[in-house]
This record gives sequence, structure tokens and C-alpha cells, in this order.
Amino acid sequence: MLQLNEVEVVRQERVLLSIPTLTLAKDQVTVILGHNGSGKSTLMNLLARQIQPDRGQVLLDDQELNSLSQRNLARQLAFLPQKLPEVGGLTVRDLVLLGRYPWRGLLGRWQAGDYEKVAKAMCETDVAELADQLTDLLSGGERQRAWVAMLLAQESPLLLLDEPTSALDLTHQYELMKLLYQLNRDSQRGVVVILHDVNLACRYADRILALKKGRLVFDGTPTQMLDEKCLSDLYDLDIRLCSHPVQQHPVAVVA
Repeated sequence: MLQLNEVEVVRQERVLLSIPTLTLAKDQVTVILGHNGSGKSTLMNLLARQIQPDRGQVLLDDQELNSLSQRNLARQLAFLPQKLPEVGGLTVRDLVLLGRYPWRGLLGRWQAGDYEKVAKAMCETDVAELADQLTDLLSGGERQRAWVAMLLAQESPLLLLDEPTSALDLTHQYELMKLLYQLNRDSQRGVVVILHDVNLACRYADRILALKKGRLVFDGTPTQMLDEKCLSDLYDLDIRLCSHPVQQHPVAVVA
């Protein structure tokens, strides 16, 4: 499990994030919600060891993240940042194959199983037909799906994704969340993902965390989140719930 103890992140005398304690299970789909600047990406970057807390501890299975080598950390969690790195000259297949480095190393020899996992990950994210295309020439949505494929090929038991649906069209947003949900159910791989869409979150999450001004203001189930007062307070908007024509959960709309 991932655990935060008395964590605080401060920049230029401003508290970006302050969480007394938080434990994240590695067998759930956890969605982080909140308005822009609420601390979502700061929290995600802490969990992925992209930044260090100014105070407190971040633990993975009772070990401090700082005590793990980069390769060992990559075997235990895979991270997709909000801003994707430049990968000039790499095809989609080359990019997805990078996900196998934690298991083979820079000098390791690729095996048939590695290529099978890469092919499977590309099929699952609908980029198999783009395998020989240069990644930096793809559309934003195609490039994002290629990076998600790399995460799947990495086969870490915990996936951390910072706004993976931001560049995707509506179809691929739901397909990606359905894929992550099914991956969790089939292989018990934990998923922690930042989203902006409340309805998308409530459809696929087991647990929802909501941040506001750097503090955790909600921690519960989708059913508990689907409350008009709770949502309105979170986003400082008048939000109402309407019946869904098919799903059991209502949908949230701005009044």
C-alpha cells in the first residue's frame, strides 16, 4: 500500500498540499478529483517520487520511497505524468518497449515474452495500427494512448496516471477508464488516476479522493460523492443530480 504521514509541500511560503495521513490500497481504482490548483498533481507527483515532501513521509509497503532504487521503484509502480516527455525518433512500438526496461535493464536482451506484452498493450489501447509511426508525429490523443500502452507493458502492480484522458475524445476517455477498471478486476493491479469528469470518476472508481486548496476534503465511495451539497461545495458551483437512463448512479450536471 501507499501511505502518506504528516505530509506537507510548501512553495514560496504557500502550502500546496497538507495531508495528515492517507493510505491507498493497491487493489482498487482510486480517482482524485478537484479544481485546478487544488493539489491533485502535487499529490500524484509525491506518490510517484517526482518531488519530495517538505515535511512527512511517503511509504510504499512500509518502505520510504527514497530508499528504493529507480529500477526497483519502476517494478512496483508505473507513472504517467500530465505533461508527456518528448521522445523524438521513437516509433510507438519502441516507446511501448521502454516499459520492459525495469525487467531487462539497459543491457538486457529482449525476449519473446517482452514483445508479446508490448503487442498486447498496444492492442488494449488501440494503437497497434500505429506501431511503426513516429510517436512525435501522432495527435495528442494517439500519443497519450501510446504512453498508456507503455505503462501497461511495464506490468507494475500499481499505475499512477495524471489526467490521462485530457487529450482523448469522449469515446477513448470511456474506453481507457474501462480498460483500467478491467485491468484492476482481472489482475488486481491498483490504479490511481486524476480526472476532471465527476461522472466518469463515479462510473469506474472504487474510491474517490477530492482535494480543495491543498487539503483532502472528501474520501469515500462514488455513491457518497454523488451528493448535491458535496459536489457544489467542492467546485463552488450549483451542481444538481439527474437520473441516468441506463445506469443506477445519477449524473451530475451544472444547474
